[in-house]
Amino acid sequence: MKLIALLHTQADGSLAKAALETVSAAKQLGVPFAVGILGKGAKAACGAVAACGAEGFFAVEGEAFEQPRYATDVAAETALVQAAGADVVLAAQTSRFARSLPGAAYRLGAQVDTHIVSLSLEGEKITAQRWYYRQRILATFSRAARPLVLLVDAGLYEPYAGEAAAATVQDVAVALTDADRRTTVTGVQASSADGQTIRPDAKLLFVAGAGWTKKQKDGAVHTDEAGALIQGFLQKSGASLGSSKSVVDLQSEGQQGLSFISHMNQVGQTGSTPRHPKGLATCCHGEEPHVVGWRFINERRAVNTDPNCGWAQGKADVVYVADAFEVMQKVNALL
Repeated sequence: MKLIALLHTQADGSLAKAALETVSAAKQLGVPFAVGILGKGAKAACGAVAACGAEGFFAVEGEAFEQPRYATDVAAETALVQAAGADVVLAAQTSRFARSLPGAAYRLGAQVDTHIVSLSLEGEKITAQRWYYRQRILATFSRAARPLVLLVDAGLYEPYAGEAAAATVQDVAVALTDADRRTTVTGVQASSADGQTIRPDAKLLFVAGAGWTKKQKDGAVHTDEAGALIQGFLQKSGASLGSSKSVVDLQSEGQQGLSFISHMNQVGQTGSTPRHPKGLATCCHGEEPHVVGWRFINERRAVNTDPNCGWAQGKADVVYVADAFEVMQKVNALL
């Protein structure tokens, strides 16, 4: 078996946490492996993982590979795997690799599996696990086919943290046509740090339920106040924002909702399944379709005025029977 850990650099030439996790995944398999890196400053990035124990380092860099682009990424990935003579490829489930590696697998005549959550090795047999049906069914499988491309989900391995050192790097030449360069990046539009509400690396997931937009104990709706409290907490705590489906549906139904929440924030059976260490649900009743998205949150707490809500039925570690408006006002004041 010849294994390659395939990585790509960030816009500044550094390696992201997900890339370093891929190196750890390769090391834990306990077989000889190579490292292949593409992107801006790829050769320098090899030095950051030079002490990982890899038998060889391969790099593709240059202006054509600095920005993610399907055609050039596929060509570079194919060339890296062929240069290393690898028949098993490990890569992180990043947007760049998820978009392009299946195309590279086709050129290599390889099988490809995505969203891998566990890897083990017995002899020459790699056994992998991944979830199906909204993380309700965990499948264990192996493939005899080679080459084999495996994209591993982030947050499952400790990032490689070895000392930087000098690495002997083999430059890999990639032949590109004009058609490969046809797509160009003309600019980047990104939200401000304060406007970013989805933070995968945050220690806390804060989830807002539809109760924030309903009539409160004074008989009035306080949506603007709710928005200010939630956004204030996110800015001060650095938490990631999630929501129940009912909050997302409000705007599509023509009702007043929370303008900074979209379907991208939705957590649950029809939303995302985050992996934050801690979670806090507010004004959310803890129904099963929503709670299923919390199954990988290590510590779960909830604030609800109903002592018989779903969270109180064994779905949360701690339930605070209280008014979320009053609680978050006090928390923001303390912060």
